[in-house]
Amino acid sequence: MKRDFGRVLTAMITPFTESGEVAYDKAAELARRLVKTGSDGIVVSGTTGESPVLTRDEKERLFLTVKEAVADQATVVAGTGTYNTAESIVLTRIAEKTGVDGILLVTPYYNKPSQEGLYQHFKAIAGATSLPVILYNVPGRTSVNLLPTTVSRLSEVENIVAVKEASGSMDQVAEIRRSTPDEFLIYSGDDSLTLPILALGGHGVISVASNVAGLLIKEMIYSYFSGRVDRAKELHLKLFPLFKVLFVTTNPVPVKAAVNMIGIESGIPRLPLVSATPQEAEAVRKVLADLDLL
Repeated sequence: MKRDFGRVLTAMITPFTESGEVAYDKAAELARRLVKTGSDGIVVSGTTGESPVLTRDEKERLFLTVKEAVADQATVVAGTGTYNTAESIVLTRIAEKTGVDGILLVTPYYNKPSQEGLYQHFKAIAGATSLPVILYNVPGRTSVNLLPTTVSRLSEVENIVAVKEASGSMDQVAEIRRSTPDEFLIYSGDDSLTLPILALGGHGVISVASNVAGLLIKEMIYSYFSGRVDRAKELHLKLFPLFKVLFVTTNPVPVKAAVNMIGIESGIPRLPLVSATPQEAEAVRKVLADLDLL
């Protein structure tokens, strides 16, 4: 059972054509670029990839496209979580057939299940696949918080191997670390909290910012683990404006604008999301320029 997907995983955006279709050629191009710029793994069709507005067929083709593009150079994790357990199982089984290395399961959004409901939801999906599972807790987007006690219970399921933690609570991260086995991995789900989470026993990050700044993020993480904590702090502070500007409005609107700015045509978001305003785009451009990323 694969447990370590790498330390820098990129939550990849989904490029679209001018007419709003998935641009699979650009997805492959971006995936190859991510490998060259520090990504150990790529998350395809996560929420940064606009998964709620992708069809099942589009997701399947994206899984195949990215896996083929990176081959064995990086792990590929498929976002297959939805607010419908049965649909998540179907999509997970499809993903497994495409040859991806693991799946990412976001907490069900809108229907607000109890902690027991969350436990049964994730257990049912994990039981329907042989792939390793990364849980994804992002209460700011889903209105439900996967509590450490529930993560601890789920860590006992053989193929649930990690959590992407984006609650924003360092206390919660500490509780997860205290109550799960050492081999259970904690990934930061907030770029700006990656370094603090590493200090609490985190393994790495599933990053939005690494769509455009992967090498710097990788250097920050590997500096920390090699004992060069001052260098890691220096890089964190250098990257901090980028971490913040990429959330100046709803993700993935700013990062999609940023990917366009660095030269990969990714189109605009699908409705109900809309493009960055001129003011938002200029704020993104300024930070990219300051980091010499343009």
